[in-house]
Amino acid sequence: MNGSVAAGGGLAEEVIRLTRRPSGLGFNIVGGTDQQYVSNDSSIYVSRIKKDGAAYLDGRLQEGDKIVAINGRDLKDLRHMDAVELFRNAGYDVSLKIQRRLQPQNGPVGHRGDGDSGGLPLAAVLVPGLALAAAAVWILLRYRQRM
Repeated sequence: MNGSVAAGGGLAEEVIRLTRRPSGLGFNIVGGTDQQYVSNDSSIYVSRIKKDGAAYLDGRLQEGDKIVAINGRDLKDLRHMDAVELFRNAGYDVSLKIQRRLQPQNGPVGHRGDGDSGGLPLAAVLVPGLALAAAAVWILLRYRQRM
């Protein structure tokens, strides 16, 4: 693994190299300055890993991972569509610098015995909540227009 643990922050950083397949890199992203995925954070995050895609077959990228850079290009302060364009035009061999929150483990470090991480991916928790919030705002706006 090309990873390191950031001191004191509970974050692991890793560089993941993927080879683009005909269907792309095999994951979706969320975030950006215009579509914040996490409140007060305009970073780019992995929202979905596509089965049998490059990221899925590699096995290291996870839903909820924060993508800090692509091919050495920092993704800070980008609009969502600008980030999407960077990924589309990144070439055949792509290098992703990612950050992931470390999860506390029960028992010996690096082994749970059952192969289960014991937690939900960040996207599994945040995406439904954001969808509900967006629906509530939409309903409110529709209601106000009728008044």
